[in-house]
Amino acid sequence: MKVFYYVLFTFAIAACASVTTSFDYDKSADFSKYKTYAYTEHTQKLPEINSLDRDRILAAIDSEMAKKGYTKSDSNSDVLVDVFLKTEEEMTATATNTGGYGRWGYGYGWGGGTTHVDYNKYTKGTMFISLVDSSTEKIVWQGRGTKTLNENVKPEKKEANIKSAITMIFAKYPKTAS
Repeated sequence: MKVFYYVLFTFAIAACASVTTSFDYDKSADFSKYKTYAYTEHTQKLPEINSLDRDRILAAIDSEMAKKGYTKSDSNSDVLVDVFLKTEEEMTATATNTGGYGRWGYGYGWGGGTTHVDYNKYTKGTMFISLVDSSTEKIVWQGRGTKTLNENVKPEKKEANIKSAITMIFAKYPKTAS
């Protein structure tokens, strides 16, 4: 069941709803010394999702890293890119009242009424993208994107929205490589 939700996470990135992003970084890190990057072993595999979605995510990250001036390296990279996916089930309830207390007949009284409650279960997915200093093994930057999952998306739209979501996550990256 967890695999199902991880797969849905990538579909959520491709849905029409907006992505909420946030970020954090080590203000003491010298970002000017970072010029190359590589993926962690976990990120290269991303076993929680299918290979199509993994490749879409990695291609979008490659594009954003290139825009920031980084070069992909297979060995001795300055930073490691780590991707982590998390899902969470949530529920909203909406109550609708009909009838109730009011004027009825020759005076005030109970006019009868009902309350109908609609429950909406949904899953929110969050993608964490962390840049880890290779020499210290400490996170120097982390961006997060969260949205409601939607599994009914065409592949073309999914790819476009994955790119857009990752662009939004990287929008607040503090520096570009020199």
